[in-house]
Formats: sequence, C-alpha cells, structure tokens
Amino acid sequence: MKIAISGKGGVGKTTLSALLAHLYAREGKRVLAVDADPDANLASALGISEEEVQKIVPIAKMNELIYERTGAEPGRMGQWFTLNPKVDDIPDRFSVRKDGIRLLVMGGVETGGAGCACPENTLLKHLLRHLVVERGDTVIVDMEAGLEHLGRGTARAVDAFIVVVEPGRRSFQTAKAVVKLAADLGIKKVYAVANKVRPGEEEAIREGVEGLPLLGFMPYDPAAVSADLSGRAAYESSPALLAAATAIKEKLDELMGER
Repeated sequence: MKIAISGKGGVGKTTLSALLAHLYAREGKRVLAVDADPDANLASALGISEEEVQKIVPIAKMNELIYERTGAEPGRMGQWFTLNPKVDDIPDRFSVRKDGIRLLVMGGVETGGAGCACPENTLLKHLLRHLVVERGDTVIVDMEAGLEHLGRGTARAVDAFIVVVEPGRRSFQTAKAVVKLAADLGIKKVYAVANKVRPGEEEAIREGVEGLPLLGFMPYDPAAVSADLSGRAAYESSPALLAAATAIKEKLDELMGER
C-alpha cells in the first residue's frame, strides 16, 4: 500500500499519518512513514522524543549527500546536475526507527520557490518516486497541501490519496483545491477524512466535501491536544482517535482490496 495524506496546515493530517503507520505496523507490515511536509512534525506524532527529533537532519538539509548524488551544490543556481540521482540506499541509511515504523524526514526546499529546478528538489522528487513506485514497504506520506514533491509518475503510483479536512469552509476549499491538483496529476482514488469532529457536525461535513468519498470521522479529543503538547503519540493517549483511525483503515483496506 502506498498512501499519500494531504490537507491544509493544522487539520490533523500528521496525526492521521501517524495513526495509520502504527496500525499497519501492528499488523506486521513493513512500514515506512515519510514526512514530506517542510513543516515537519511526523516524528513527534509518532512519539519520538524531543531529544531524538533534534538529531534528525532532513534529507533536503544534507548538503554533502545532495552534492554527492547530484554533482551540484545546494542553494546555487545555474549549475549542471544529474536528473537521475542514486536514492535507493537513502531510506535504510537515514530513517529513524520507532515501534516497528521507520521514519524518513525529507524536508523542504527554501530557495528558488516551489518546484524549483535545483539539485535539492531533484533529489527529493526522485527519492519520493523511488519510495512510491519501487519500494516494497507500506509507505505513508505526510504531504504538504501543495503536493510539492509529487511528480506525475509518482502520483499515478499512489494507491490512495487522502485529504484531511476539519469542520469549516476554508478547510473544505483547501480540500477541493488539493483534489484538483491530485486530478491534474492523474490520481484517481482520492478520499476524505474529517478530523476534530464534534457531535452533530457530520452532515455539514458531508455537504462540504460533496463528491469526495468520505472514509470516516475522527472526533475532537482533548487527549490528542495533550498528547501533542507532551510529545506523546496519539495512539498511546487517545483511544477515541485510535478507534476512529482503525475504522478508517478497515474501510480503506476494503476499498483497496486488501481484505
């Protein structure tokens, strides 16, 4: 299974990514969780300690690696560099392990703007393509809303693309924009998950994501907020979120033919 999860900042896509990674790992699957959002928080959501989080260097910041693989220095424009860098050893060399899950933090490119033709971006895009197209693991990618790292070939290899929304018009509008980007890239299986849902809000959410298959609802739970503040994994401190994510996973598996 290759799953990409997106949505505007703060809706809970990182929480859902961590919960799904935990559930697939609990089944004995080889799980690779990929933080492809420049605002990287997946390590904390997986319950990795703050001390260990501080030691993680995103791939986009590994200047020596980028130079070694592309032949160009990061941050400098107008250079020649390879468009097909070697990436197959990166997940095993630079991932962090936690409770049967391997985490790879990709980071973001700060210079040149989105989609810049620079060695950093080239390495990240090629790495993500390798993870989704060629890797044999269950891969769960925590994406930014702009789908910065997704090329067309990578996108078409994604088994399921999940857009996380929260109750509110701005979240629904962002979701529709993300769905359009996904469709432009050739992604056919796009689903929604609603997070921070209070009783009585379900119908308004269904109307807000009309036309987008809804995998399920995740409740608003103060325990999840406390877990985030304390650096604990949501699956350790919020039984309600874990139960909701389990139902979402089961529905996704059924739709994907995993059961």
